[in-house]
Amino acid sequence: MQIAISSQNRKTITGHAGKCRNFWIYTVECGQVKGRHLVELPLEQSFHASHHEFATPLADINVLITGGMGNGLYLRLKNQGVLPIVTAEENPDEAVRAFLEGTLTALPAVPNNHCHEHDHDHAHAPHAH
Repeated sequence: MQIAISSQNRKTITGHAGKCRNFWIYTVECGQVKGRHLVELPLEQSFHASHHEFATPLADINVLITGGMGNGLYLRLKNQGVLPIVTAEENPDEAVRAFLEGTLTALPAVPNNHCHEHDHDHAHAPHAH
């Protein structure tokens, strides 16, 4: 199993997984962490920029743990067979440990206290028929 953690600052779990470009990838075998490595993606391979395919370093992940993500990314991950988890935990090692123990507290993908946190820097054109 591979668990990805969004960590833009390379230290703590950060939010806005769609625009995040740095991820810790934990390799888990038989319920134990066997290793972790940092993946740094170019901007065009972020989830937000690559709407259809995951970047190669993230193609085999089973779980994504993040501090926040929008509903669109949440549903996209679920459709790809990836378990998306939003958490208030900031320590990547602690989050993975708690996940493996079944004690990681998951938050809603889109917090209720935000009306619409996703600002687009591109236009969505209506589909031509």
